[in-house]
Amino acid sequence: MASRNINVWKSVDKVTIVIYLILVLFGWISIYAAGYNFDQASIFDFTERSGKQLLWIGLSFLIAAVILSIDTRVYEIYAYPIYIGLILLLVVTIFVAPDIKGSHSWLVLGPVSLQPAEFAKFATALALAKLFNSYNFKFTRPLNFFKVVMLIVLPMLLIVMQKETGSALVYMSLVLMMYREGMTGLVLFGGLCAILYFVVGIKYGDVLWCGAPLGEIWVLGIICVVMVGMVWFFADNKAIARNLSIGYMIVAVVVAILQWVGVELPMLYVFLGVVALSLLYLLVMFFLTFAPRLLAVAAIALASVGFLFSCNYVFNDVLKPHQQMRIKVLLGMEEDLRGAGYNVNQSKIAIGSGGFWGKGFLNGTQTKLNYVPEQDTDFIFCTIGEEEGFWGSCLVLGLFTALILRIMVIAERQPRPFGRVYAYCVLSIFFFHLLVNIGMVIGLCPVIGIPLPFFSYGGSSLWGFTILLFIMLRIDASRSEHF
Repeated sequence: MASRNINVWKSVDKVTIVIYLILVLFGWISIYAAGYNFDQASIFDFTERSGKQLLWIGLSFLIAAVILSIDTRVYEIYAYPIYIGLILLLVVTIFVAPDIKGSHSWLVLGPVSLQPAEFAKFATALALAKLFNSYNFKFTRPLNFFKVVMLIVLPMLLIVMQKETGSALVYMSLVLMMYREGMTGLVLFGGLCAILYFVVGIKYGDVLWCGAPLGEIWVLGIICVVMVGMVWFFADNKAIARNLSIGYMIVAVVVAILQWVGVELPMLYVFLGVVALSLLYLLVMFFLTFAPRLLAVAAIALASVGFLFSCNYVFNDVLKPHQQMRIKVLLGMEEDLRGAGYNVNQSKIAIGSGGFWGKGFLNGTQTKLNYVPEQDTDFIFCTIGEEEGFWGSCLVLGLFTALILRIMVIAERQPRPFGRVYAYCVLSIFFFHLLVNIGMVIGLCPVIGIPLPFFSYGGSSLWGFTILLFIMLRIDASRSEHF
């Protein structure tokens, strides 16, 4: 065992470790800058968050060393028990965690608070990797696909029950791993369409045209366009796509003429009728040609219509008022600079005021005067933008890009599905955190409260990302071994 550990230290990917150390160091300095006040002289002051983060960093290094010292087979053999243990911990957290800012996601253990949702990420990744590595596992089989989805959905539901929607959404990023392992691109395409339908339907839902919500009419029109495109490219039937297009043009001309002569039409029902006739046409052509992809296009279009009319219910009856307001502010429907839009507005002011070169280390006025809430956790990036400017922001983004690309290289050189799937799970989680955190800080994504890896203050976040990364490095270091 001792000789094997020595070999691990020689074969571990040192480029990734160097990037990790640089990110952790920059994150620690940024936390100090975000919380700095003129009475605080030392970054090592353990009564301040920078000093406490140093303790978490030291423990994370110890955790990393322990992970690299453990035989890779341990992670594979105990993948399911680890997953079950974290699931049980998530269940316990729902009932015993105190109410902290409206969520029940933190376990208070004396002076330390831990968030199990951060550790459930690596447990889920291990379970997925073990499942994909099972003998004769075929992801395209419906039962296997169902198993994968259930492994992902179960922790998501438990975290939602803790009222931590942002942390739960992270698990949706694992669809990228599923796509790499053979999932059809229709799922990704459907996800993008769903986002488009939701945004258009909600943003223009209050605008009336011919007595109907303009958002619903536009989405129905988009569904028609999507049907034509899918029949043309996915079903590879240009004749049917051409017939649908001609039918839509005929309907458009007739409607325009009727509108011109003063005939009032119930436009919502007109568009619903067009979609219904399109679905009927696709079903007829399916029975005539026995082309299963036409049936798939019809099913997707029907699901799209159902999704459209469920958006209003979800937005008005499921989402809470503060969540509704955040989406309205993001979509430009409301301008609540003192309420839901305050954080993002102040963050954009801070980043914009930094200019190209920044105001200099510890010279950020927005952060020093505490204009930006959560500036050392979820909004830590605004400190970088204000003090280090555009070049500093690009440096941080470049480091994260290098890390993600390096993880991709590691994933592709794995000889077994276990290592490859786990590495792509790590990549998906890091990419989602980076994309959403930076997006919400600059106003491109809703504020859902997820940390920036290695930068946001907190032991649970830092330890969770460290465990994720170093288990991957340990698996990669053993890729030449035969089990």
